[in-house]
Amino acid sequence: MVMGRRPEVKTASRPVAALAVAGLAAHLATALASVPFRRPWRGPAGRLHNVGMSVTRTVLRAFIGYATSLPIPEFRSVEILIDDICRVALPPFLGGLGVSVADVEFDGVPGIEYRPKDARADAAVLYLHGGGFIGTSPSMYATFTGWIAHETACRVVVPDYRLAPEFPYPASLLDAIAVYEAILASGVPAERLFVSGDSGGGNLATSLTVEARRRGLPRPAGLILFSPELSLTLDEASITDNADRDILPWNIPVRPYLGGLDPHDARVSAVDGDLRGFPPALVAFGGEEMFRDPIQRFVERLGDAGVDVTAIEEPAMFHVFPILMPWAEASGRVYRAVGRFVRERLEPRPSPKIEARCQDQHDET
Repeated sequence: MVMGRRPEVKTASRPVAALAVAGLAAHLATALASVPFRRPWRGPAGRLHNVGMSVTRTVLRAFIGYATSLPIPEFRSVEILIDDICRVALPPFLGGLGVSVADVEFDGVPGIEYRPKDARADAAVLYLHGGGFIGTSPSMYATFTGWIAHETACRVVVPDYRLAPEFPYPASLLDAIAVYEAILASGVPAERLFVSGDSGGGNLATSLTVEARRRGLPRPAGLILFSPELSLTLDEASITDNADRDILPWNIPVRPYLGGLDPHDARVSAVDGDLRGFPPALVAFGGEEMFRDPIQRFVERLGDAGVDVTAIEEPAMFHVFPILMPWAEASGRVYRAVGRFVRERLEPRPSPKIEARCQDQHDET
């Protein structure tokens, strides 16, 4: 259930919503018209790739900037329209991957499940979508989460958790932990359950890990994070250094989510917390994104804490590039890395003694 369809969430009247959509269309048209003047063919790769990056960056920056400037009821009305379009337009693309889509509910939290044709019976990925804690929905992630299901052969559960500002912290965390416990109760063992997320959802994935530890719940098999927003203080150098190269607006909104909570609090800024005992982690991010520095620090601190961590930093790429530019070679490398990360933890290799015995038998023959 997208946020605007919750009975307690206010939306705009139809005429006002229509004007908001018209304003968004005009804003995006203006942004697109500016692309040729930005010399989009210039960049670190081929012309087609560079143009694709420039168009994506310009359109997303314009979209996010306009959407977050709207009053909340208008923002929710626009979100409903986009969600409706995505529910119709995106699932057909998953047919070729053999991935089915179904509405689900776990402990009262609605969501969507993406299931590959030959899904592992006892394994799953809990995916927490991004959107800066304030927007988007599981439907808008259909193609990306479908690809994750395809690459991992796991069903992917994407909860429609509550969003700010209507529901500030800890509402989204409570929803996420409820779904985590419900999946465990359904028969998926923790050692075969992965927690994943991008951007604000990546932050929520680390918060879930911390909260699960506090509650004495078993830790997941692994964390899979894409451009996670790991520090809500927004005071590191990359925030300003990469502001003109990323898709994010310079005034990233975090206050609506915090609801007065200190942004340094490790419950929402895991990079500053105790990372000992964290599960194995795969972290993918761009070298030109605003969250680069805290992500790098998080990876380093995981290693110092003895955690098995795989970091994929793609140079010249912006925030959540595997979602926004699935055709890019860098995105393909990330998809394949996710598949390997999951397989290595779900398909145990024979011990060295068994391998040696098999080799001896082969030599005798």
